[in-house]
Amino acid sequence: MPHDHSHDHSHGHHHHHHDHAPHGAGHNHAHGDHLHSHMHAEDEAADLQVLATQFIEGFLQASDKTSYLKLAGVPFERPSKDGAKALKLIDVELKTDWQVGTASPSFGSRELSYLPFPGEMVQERTNMSLIYVSMDEKSTLDIRDFLYTRKQEIDS
Repeated sequence: MPHDHSHDHSHGHHHHHHDHAPHGAGHNHAHGDHLHSHMHAEDEAADLQVLATQFIEGFLQASDKTSYLKLAGVPFERPSKDGAKALKLIDVELKTDWQVGTASPSFGSRELSYLPFPGEMVQERTNMSLIYVSMDEKSTLDIRDFLYTRKQEIDS
């Protein structure tokens, strides 16, 4: 993250140095709030995708998957919409997408502007969904939503 200039200019003055560490810490925090602006939304999505990928790899390698989920703080019960019965985690679903191109609406036309990727650009993305049920409800939690909420708790 680039520091703002006012901060850079104070480097030469010695009397600033003693408060350097606390200043640095406070400074980073301001940047944390900064990240929630729209410009950084794509970075945040990319970060979450990285976290999700690591989480999923860990899950696949874990010999005790239940413990892995518990250690990661994945809730085994979630409140239902009406709050009547708790939903129980029954399934962990993994879905792998290989994005082989992008298609987006082209401006002022009914055609999609389509861009197939060359082979080396095709990336595998695996996402995980946690499936919760109660007697009368089924709900799916995307692992990225879980990681995002958890990240907010850690950052705040």
